[in-house]
Amino acid sequence: MSEVKNCHCQGEMSEDDMLRQIDGVLEDYKGGDGALIPVLQIAQNMFGYLPDAVLRRIGEKLNKPHSEVAGVVSFYSFFSTQPRGKYVVRVCLGTACYVRGGKQVLDALKKELQVDVGQTTADRMFSLDVGRCFGACGLAPAIMVNDDVHQRVKPVKLTELLDVYRNKENECAKEVD
Repeated sequence: MSEVKNCHCQGEMSEDDMLRQIDGVLEDYKGGDGALIPVLQIAQNMFGYLPDAVLRRIGEKLNKPHSEVAGVVSFYSFFSTQPRGKYVVRVCLGTACYVRGGKQVLDALKKELQVDVGQTTADRMFSLDVGRCFGACGLAPAIMVNDDVHQRVKPVKLTELLDVYRNKENECAKEVD
């Protein structure tokens, strides 16, 4: 089983904090052509999603109508306007993974996390998505948890796999106390 690489020990940011942070980024991009998508990517990396207040600020500072900014966000599947979990669990449903049990892994994850594809757990620890190929076809089925690829995943081992991430969060919480 892979080791968890990142600790995400941060509290919720207020809207004012988000806007202050994005203003700093926008200063670097103001007046530049083609700034919208890079600024959106930076903002999503900073906050984990793109709240409406941030979209409005980006439009305002880049002299773009809100409809254009929102249109770009809704067009590209990479962007999310909904809060995501600290860990995004993606199940590969490419041909090799599907044939070797990817659908069963997805069904087991839905049950374990008590969410459907595109949803986030109530504690905002996990979001569930699907993907088409992670380049691990020879070791299918595969899932990704953020940037960690897990291969030859078995539905009966999912609780154990997710517990690695749950325990990492518990360790982070202890460090903060």
